[in-house]
Amino acid sequence: MRFDIITVLPSLLESPFAHSILQRAQQKDLAEIHVHNLRDYANNKHKSVDDYPYGGGSGMVMQIEPFAACIEKLQSERSYDEIIYMTPDGHTLNQTMANELSVKGNIMILCGHYKGIDQRIRDIYVTREISVGDYVLSGGELPAAIVVDAVVRLIPGVLSDETSALSDSFQDGLLDAPIYTRPADWRGHKVPDVLLSGHEAKITAWRDEQQLLRTQQRRPDLLND
Repeated sequence: MRFDIITVLPSLLESPFAHSILQRAQQKDLAEIHVHNLRDYANNKHKSVDDYPYGGGSGMVMQIEPFAACIEKLQSERSYDEIIYMTPDGHTLNQTMANELSVKGNIMILCGHYKGIDQRIRDIYVTREISVGDYVLSGGELPAAIVVDAVVRLIPGVLSDETSALSDSFQDGLLDAPIYTRPADWRGHKVPDVLLSGHEAKITAWRDEQQLLRTQQRRPDLLND
C-alpha cells in the first residue's frame, strides 16, 4: 500500500512515520509513505504557494497551480484509488472508514494550511474529504498522520498479532472492555476474578458485557447508530 502526502511542512511528518508500527510496516514493505514538498512545485522564485482570497477576508489561501502540478505529476506515475483532502468540514474519520481505506492500493493525501486550499482543487481532484474532529488545527499534517496510522495498522502482517486490530474499540461498534496486566493485586486494587479464572467462555461473556456497559456510559451515540 502506498501513501503520497503533499504538504508545505514535510519535516513535520518525519517523526510520526519513523517509529513503532509505521516504521515496521515500511521495513516489511507492507506500506510505502512518501512526503512531497508543495513548494517544489511553486512557479515563482520565492517558492510561495499562497495568496490573498478573492472577495477579501482574513488569512491566506493555498494556490491551485502548485497542487495541480504535484497531483498531476504523481498521477502520471500511477493511478490513485483516493485523493484525500484533510479538512474540518470533511466526513469525520471513524473505524469503518479506516477499514475501507485499508484495502486500497494507492492513496494521495493533501494537507491544507493557512486558511485552506483553492476550492477548485477540491472540486477537480479530491475524491474524499476527511476530518479528524470538530476543531481546527494549524494544518493538515497531523490529521494526515492520524489517517495513515489508523489505516496501516489494519494491513495484514503489520501487527504481530493480527487479531489485535479486530478487537480494538469501534471495530464492532462498541468501545473496548477494560484491560489489565500484572500484578493481579496492586495496593489493594485487584484484577477482576473472572480474568484470572482461565474460563474462556466466562471471560468472553464478561468482556462483551463490559463493552456494552462502557459504550452505554461513554458513547451512547454509538448504540443509536
